[in-house]
Amino acid sequence: MIRSNGAALSPKEARTENFGTTVAYALAIGTFVLLAVFVVMRQTRPFDLAAVLPYRDDIMAGFWRTIWVSLVSLIWSTSLGFFFYLLSASRVRYFRAFTDVFTEIIYGTPLLVMIMIMAFVIGPAFGSRNRAVMGYVGLIVYITPYMTNIFKSAIASIGSEQYMAMDLFGFTPFQRYRYIIIPQIVRILMPPLMNNFSLIIKGSALLNVLSYRELFYEVTLMTNNNFRFVEGFLLMWGLYLIITIPLSQITKWIDRRWGI
Repeated sequence: MIRSNGAALSPKEARTENFGTTVAYALAIGTFVLLAVFVVMRQTRPFDLAAVLPYRDDIMAGFWRTIWVSLVSLIWSTSLGFFFYLLSASRVRYFRAFTDVFTEIIYGTPLLVMIMIMAFVIGPAFGSRNRAVMGYVGLIVYITPYMTNIFKSAIASIGSEQYMAMDLFGFTPFQRYRYIIIPQIVRILMPPLMNNFSLIIKGSALLNVLSYRELFYEVTLMTNNNFRFVEGFLLMWGLYLIITIPLSQITKWIDRRWGI
């Protein structure tokens, strides 16, 4: 470990530092746990997770649908993001202008609005009446510019001297990306990809407005039936954190492991 002035810590100092950090995080976690207990105890009805048990299968099905939708959205938005990066790097001015206009439109549109526009306006115009699927497409489209910017930042990190070397050896565009560019940018891409995956998971909750049976929809359906809002929403919150916190920790691990 390193001191703030750049000097290395001794083994004893490192152990002390690690212990202090562990204690600090334990106290911070304990603070939030106590806050949650306080909130639960202040409710007018006794807290009873048993009321959730009759709905556990539906809730877990919604949990796995959320993960599935998010994974497929990540794959599609990453692919489209790379495609739009290629358009933005094209020598054709129209392609570059199209990418810029598309990005500005998406950045200026709330995710919920994009989902509704795709489901109720764009989908029917192309003959699709499946609103859940079109809302799903809206989520993919919304994330695409963010993926494009990831590729731009990662590829921009490759020095000009490498491009000069590729020109010198007569690499084709395919060879450039296959053998030089992609292997280098994969490490740079991983942390922001994990962050965008977390963003997709949280954004997928908005699909409930189209009656897509993901986690948020299933929990809301349960609370409408048994009025156990505290138990239902705390459970839902915990299930989302079960997905997003490990993603955050994986991102930090990649940062440390690969020195990004």
